[in-house]
Amino acid sequence: MILADNNLTNIQTYRKKPHFNIGIVTFGIIWIYLVVTVFTYLTSKHISVYEVREGSILRDTAYTGLVIRDEQIVASEAEGYVNYFTPEGNKVGARTDVYTLSTEKLNFREMGTDGQSALSADEQAALLLKIQSFSENSDDAQFRDVYTLKDNINNMLESKSSQSRQAQLEEMLMQNQTRLNVYKAASDGIIMYSLDGFETVKVEDVTDAMLSKENYKTETMANNSSVRTGEPIYKLITSDTWTLVISLSEDASKEMSETKRVKVKFSKDNQIERADFEIRRNSTSAYGFLTFHSSMVRYIKERYLDIELILEDESGLKIPKSSVINKKFYTVPKDYLTQGGNSKDTGVLVDTGKDTAEFRKVDVYYWNQENDTVYLDPHVFNENTVLVRPESSENYPLKATKALKGVYNINKGYAVFKQIEILCESDEYYIVKSGNDYSLTNYDHIALDGETVTENSVVF
Repeated sequence: MILADNNLTNIQTYRKKPHFNIGIVTFGIIWIYLVVTVFTYLTSKHISVYEVREGSILRDTAYTGLVIRDEQIVASEAEGYVNYFTPEGNKVGARTDVYTLSTEKLNFREMGTDGQSALSADEQAALLLKIQSFSENSDDAQFRDVYTLKDNINNMLESKSSQSRQAQLEEMLMQNQTRLNVYKAASDGIIMYSLDGFETVKVEDVTDAMLSKENYKTETMANNSSVRTGEPIYKLITSDTWTLVISLSEDASKEMSETKRVKVKFSKDNQIERADFEIRRNSTSAYGFLTFHSSMVRYIKERYLDIELILEDESGLKIPKSSVINKKFYTVPKDYLTQGGNSKDTGVLVDTGKDTAEFRKVDVYYWNQENDTVYLDPHVFNENTVLVRPESSENYPLKATKALKGVYNINKGYAVFKQIEILCESDEYYIVKSGNDYSLTNYDHIALDGETVTENSVVF
């Protein structure tokens, strides 16, 4: 008989001591963070970002205008064949010899005869330079530049021809080859040898029919042509001030009703000038009167001019309109700002009601230098807060508010309001002023839709 040993069969199981695994815990925390981040990203409203860049907005409108000048028609003092001393477009004085009358036509040598070149070496070089410049800078979309080049060449050749003709007239007078009567200018002015019937028209006489180029004709007085006593023989433009009259639509006249000065671009040569502007109306139409005090000679041969009125032409920082919001701020006199304690932080002193003041750090969103006030965020203060002026017993209750236009800057990953000053606008964009300490700078990032963001909100 075998007896069992109780000590051998009494086996007890001991629970293992738990083992702490730092790797699993770390992985779990990271996993939870990723899940929360992805969930937050998927459920939150996404903020689209816009990068601020320098830009400009140009808004212009094309018109064709009628030129009105101070013009004086001069009649012939006798009859005969007329020949002119002075080239068209030159300024003459009361003692300047302008034209001669003879009983018969005069014979002139053509330029380039007698071994003489029509143009000097310098004149030929200048002409070639104009042609070369046109060839290098020509643009198929700007075909009018061809006519500008043509006018430049014609003016140079006409000037040379007039010089040659004048020299021959003076030679004839000295040699008494034929009986010539010389006549001087009637007064000071710019001389022209063409008439179109608008010489006596005043700005108040302009009608819709006059603004149309239809049936417009000019009559040119040529050398060696026959004239009678009292017939127009030339005209003088006696003032540098001239007016361009344009027809305005009802919408345009309303938009420009307060405009006093306007920038004008001339299509003929792309020159830009500024003009005094005035609107006048009759029973049926509205007209714009653009008065210039210079550049008259440049367009002296033109009765009609194609122009562009540049209504807006501003450069600055270009931002979308959707980014702009209005936000209210407390307006506080600037001398209530101070620096707190040992720091350089800007803040204000808040009255605690216990004959003491507590420093509170604030951000200044704008400084209006005209009335020396700063704009502070209302959410920083409790209702009925009173500020204490540093080193004074004066106080200032926070009540007055004013709205600022601005955008949310998100350079740092959270939204910060930045004030803007709008210079001009198009349908989709604003041009805002740069260089303001409280505003934007080039390459800043802003919220594309300002209504989707709040102050200090984190932007993913």
